[in-house]
Amino acid sequence: MKVGCVKEIKNNEFRVGLTPANAKAYRNAGHEVLIEKGAGLGSGFKDEEYAKAGAALFDTAKEVWDGCDMMVKVKEPLPEEYPLFHEGLILYTYLHLAADREQTDALLEGKVAGVAYETLKEKDGSLPLLVPMSQIAGRLSIQEGAKYLEKRFGGEGVLLAGVPGTPKANVVILGGGTVGANACKLAVGMGAAVTIIDINLKRLEHLDDMFGARIQTLVSTDHNIEEAVKAADLVVGSVLIPGAVTPKLFKKKYLKEMKPGAVFVDVAIDQGGCGESSHVTSHDDPIFIEEGIVHYCVGNMPGAVPRTSTIALTNATLRYGLEIANKGLKKACAENPVIYSAINTYDGKLTFPGVAEAFPDIPYTDIKELLA
Repeated sequence: MKVGCVKEIKNNEFRVGLTPANAKAYRNAGHEVLIEKGAGLGSGFKDEEYAKAGAALFDTAKEVWDGCDMMVKVKEPLPEEYPLFHEGLILYTYLHLAADREQTDALLEGKVAGVAYETLKEKDGSLPLLVPMSQIAGRLSIQEGAKYLEKRFGGEGVLLAGVPGTPKANVVILGGGTVGANACKLAVGMGAAVTIIDINLKRLEHLDDMFGARIQTLVSTDHNIEEAVKAADLVVGSVLIPGAVTPKLFKKKYLKEMKPGAVFVDVAIDQGGCGESSHVTSHDDPIFIEEGIVHYCVGNMPGAVPRTSTIALTNATLRYGLEIANKGLKKACAENPVIYSAINTYDGKLTFPGVAEAFPDIPYTDIKELLA
């Protein structure tokens, strides 16, 4: 199979879908690897390293798109890349289709097999291709939230940990999954007062075992969320329904009840966001202020630390990518049914239930029946 990788064109996105070590792994498995020149520079990987690994380097992204059977990326393709789709292409990347009708239509029209990192679910229910970026985004949410609490950004002027004789900042985390747990870990480590809210009692028990008296856990109800955010200095939205639109748990009406200069970090923004007041921002213009509340809603948070993010992501994606390249998508699914869960579009059909719920006018097709 011809495996391609191009430079990411999303605003301030410096990650890359394949490292030189990944390129070598595909080459060792008998595949051709096509790399756009400069694709890895943002993550610190030089063209010479890819060439040494056996990859073929091309001057333009179009040459790579045209020449590959499987494109390995990090972020969803942007509209200027849609004309580069070709029928039968396997696109292996984050897609987040439930929040992106235009991309969904383009993949269906192009008859692209959209294999989404974020929906691949293992037998134990884990999301192995989402976990590494969720870990990074969770930790960054506290790092960025602490920064934007500074007065020069419109924040309260509160130090997250405080100092002896001053109150600690109150951090409220909505959602106790991978993002929430990692946000909690960093917030606790920095000395903040942390409340974490989740609908799953077993998850709250697990977090209580992890952090003990250093955190407060609450069951997710409208009342508990509203009361918690009133006293919050920093709110982190880390709610996720894999492949589906995120529920709006952080209501606009809360903004007027919160402390002026409090910060809301919406980590769920890739899936539409969990805040009614949220809209996507970028690393070069990361915040906006509404009703006195600083909103940080960057759609590719891990892109701020591309070296760490690229290595962490490709550590997870390589295994499944090699299975698809070695066997073809149909056989890979037959021998490892977990891969079915990652296929969001195939041969012009919409094949993921969560996306179909977001766009009820597009017919849903069971991928297992389609590939049978």
